[in-house]
Amino acid sequence: MSAEIPAGAMRFNSDSQKLEYWNGSAWFQVHTATPNLAIAGDPTPGARGFWAGGSPTPYKDTINSVNISSAGNATDFSNLTVGRVSLDGCSSQQRGLWMGGNPGSNFTDTIDFITIASQANATDFGNLSLSRREVSALSSSTRGICTGGYATPGALSDTIDYVTIASTGNAVDFGNLTSAAVTHSASSSPVRGIVPAVYTGSVVNTINFLTISTTGNATDFGDTSVTRNNLSTCANPIRAIFTGGYSSPTYYNTIDYVTIATTGNAANFGDLTVARRETGACSSPTKGLTAGGYLGSYSDVIDYVNILTEGDSVDFGNLSAATFAGCGALSNAHGGL
Repeated sequence: MSAEIPAGAMRFNSDSQKLEYWNGSAWFQVHTATPNLAIAGDPTPGARGFWAGGSPTPYKDTINSVNISSAGNATDFSNLTVGRVSLDGCSSQQRGLWMGGNPGSNFTDTIDFITIASQANATDFGNLSLSRREVSALSSSTRGICTGGYATPGALSDTIDYVTIASTGNAVDFGNLTSAAVTHSASSSPVRGIVPAVYTGSVVNTINFLTISTTGNATDFGDTSVTRNNLSTCANPIRAIFTGGYSSPTYYNTIDYVTIATTGNAANFGDLTVARRETGACSSPTKGLTAGGYLGSYSDVIDYVNILTEGDSVDFGNLSAATFAGCGALSNAHGGL
């Protein structure tokens, strides 16, 4: 019977009244409770979202944080080990990791980490298998995965690396994307990673997926509703949403979504408050936040949507400065946990 159920399938257990997912051999409960973390001044405790790095030059080492449970402006959390742009983030409930990026004239293989419950600067975790920028990162509660990007100027990578979040050390080989691509941003359920491949030498609308607990090559999932580069993505355990983006000369306010446990093309969700590219997105089980970006000028806007409904985003607050285009985002309550 188990062979008939695709890994990542979801069901509602009417006996336990809980949402469950199939990991390939057994049903597991989806945990939708958010970590009860707060800092001074929060009106309510709850999950936290983070944005790190960004442009313009000199590239930023700033890490901003918000309480996803309550709208408001971001506050300064700490700093990366080195300022850089075109990095991405992933996390467990305890640790946040930022991978890759461009600190200036060279690309980097740096992986930084923070302990989410303590407000301290990032520390060195290890290194990716190769230096690259415009990568994407995703995770389950145990594994962090980094995909694609530019390995050298003009040379695209199909590399997928992974690390064990609770340890430190260098990334090891996971597999390959369906093609060498800039990916920018990724998201996950506890079972699957969803990776938009948005540039392969020209702008494309391909979505890849992978099974986080295994190793192996990514598989085609479907296509985003609009062909665009520089988008961002976040998820709860059921849905992944893709926000914003750019395809010369157009900046997009598009939000589209997929159901992670299936395959197929993305459907329209709604619109951002402001069309822009190079944003950073993170989420709790209920809210998806999109922040920063570039629209001819740099933006400090934070938007949010309710992931389980469809509709336009609304204002959440602002980042500490309008210098967060090409930042990397993460949260301690995303869909992979």
